[in-house]
This record gives sequence, C-alpha cells and structure tokens, in this order.
Amino acid sequence: MRETSAPLHQHGSHAVREIGQVLELLEIAWERGRSTLSTAPISPAQTRVMYIIEREPGINASTLGRRLSVAAPSVTRLCDRLQAAGFIRRTPRTEDRREMLLELTGTGIAHLRVIRDRREQTLRQAMSRMPPDAQHALATGLSALCDAVSEPAQPLDHRESA
Repeated sequence: MRETSAPLHQHGSHAVREIGQVLELLEIAWERGRSTLSTAPISPAQTRVMYIIEREPGINASTLGRRLSVAAPSVTRLCDRLQAAGFIRRTPRTEDRREMLLELTGTGIAHLRVIRDRREQTLRQAMSRMPPDAQHALATGLSALCDAVSEPAQPLDHRESA
C-alpha cells in the first residue's frame, strides 16, 4: 500500500490517501463479513444512534438530531424502532415532561458489546498477520487520529492546500 519510503508526517496528503485506502478496505471487509459484522436486528443508522446515546446518556431528541444532522421526525422514527426493540428507553425530564431523555437499556448495552466483540475479533485476526512494530505504529497512529477527529474542526484555508 505504501508508495514511498519517506515518513508519513512529511507527506500529509500521502497519509490521507493511505487512510482512505484503509477505510475502503474496511468497507470491503465489513461487506464480505456482513453476517459476522452485522448490526442486525437494527440498521447501521440505529446503531449510530445507540453509540451517541451511549456516549451521552440522557441526551434529548433535539440534541441527538443535531449530532446526526437529521430532522426531528427521523430521530423520532429511529428512537421508536430502538425502543420497540428494547434497546433504548425514553424518560421524561423532570423540569419539562415534554422533553424526553434517552438512555440505553441493558439489552442495548449488551447488543453494542456483541457488535464490538465481533468486530474486534475480525480486526484482531487481521492485525495478527502484521509484525509487532507495525501493530504498535498502527495503534499509536489511530489513537492520534481519533484525538484529532474529536477536536472541533478548523475552517479550511484553501490557499494552504494548493
């Protein structure tokens, strides 16, 4: 996959291309392992909702809609389905009973654990075919990438990328 022997930090655009290739390979792996890596019985969109609720227990529907960049009716339908499946519960906020707070149920937490366990097993198998120093470099790099992605985005200056 690597086309040059220069360090990645000296060629940011090369690193971005490589990360893009990894994402494409992961999409292929997820598709190939659909039965193993599936989020069934819920959709990937519903799973994304559960991840957000897990990170922000007690989030309300309007904040969830902003996180997902979707309209209120879509959030309501997603939450209706997740509640019907027993994965989330809605609790009225004590100060304003019209506002519903969302949290995962034990069943929802267990479902996310199963999804993560299956995905981790698949990734562990792939990484076992890598040399230990490459595994360490990958873990270090991904940790830094996660930190960078979680920071607020800065406006792009198109003059710098030219």
